[in-house]
Amino acid sequence: MQNIQQLFPGIYRVGGKLATKNFAPGFRVYGEKLVSVDNVEYRQWDIFRSKLAAAIAKGLNHMPIAPGSLVLYLGASTGTTPSHVSDIVGENGAVFAIEFAQRSMRDLLNICAPRPNMLPVFGDARMPVQYAEHLAGHKADVLYQDVAQPDQAEILIRNADMFLKDGGHALLCIKSQSIDVTQDPKKTYAQTVAKLEAGGFETLQTLILDPYDKDHMFWTGKKKD
Repeated sequence: MQNIQQLFPGIYRVGGKLATKNFAPGFRVYGEKLVSVDNVEYRQWDIFRSKLAAAIAKGLNHMPIAPGSLVLYLGASTGTTPSHVSDIVGENGAVFAIEFAQRSMRDLLNICAPRPNMLPVFGDARMPVQYAEHLAGHKADVLYQDVAQPDQAEILIRNADMFLKDGGHALLCIKSQSIDVTQDPKKTYAQTVAKLEAGGFETLQTLILDPYDKDHMFWTGKKKD
């Protein structure tokens, strides 16, 4: 019998490995191991392939993504982390997965097909007006962003102004090398956090993701009412 420990609602450690309940039983997304316990299927969550999983491994102390959450996910790529977010939010939640690269979008469409709570949207995160109609006036509980652009903070603030509830949470993967490859990452992180706070956020926690992701900081914040 596999030992199961709940770390956050919808997030578990199964047999010592991070995992989520599979919202699409029988389907793998990136070759992850499926484990069945008491007729419930869990998907192991690779901390070297997901910055959110890495943040949990590094000591994330609050997880705003929960069952029933509406999540706006910027930079969904081929769907690895968004699929685990889909597992977490479950049948009463939704993940609007925004992606701009056509090749990634093709893979993302296949991942979303058996997941009715995961909605793929082709759009540029820098121009949120492009996909506003897809949210149909809904406000997100959580904004998650993993976009390799120099203006990462500005992209998050722009989307939060349009789509994030007052008091809602934001999670940002700050990629120092995408912002300024010549600058000390610590300085880049500090400058980015200052922009986020000036843009209406309270910083809740920051985590350096080494050794799982080099030159990345994971930032969590709350939009001020």
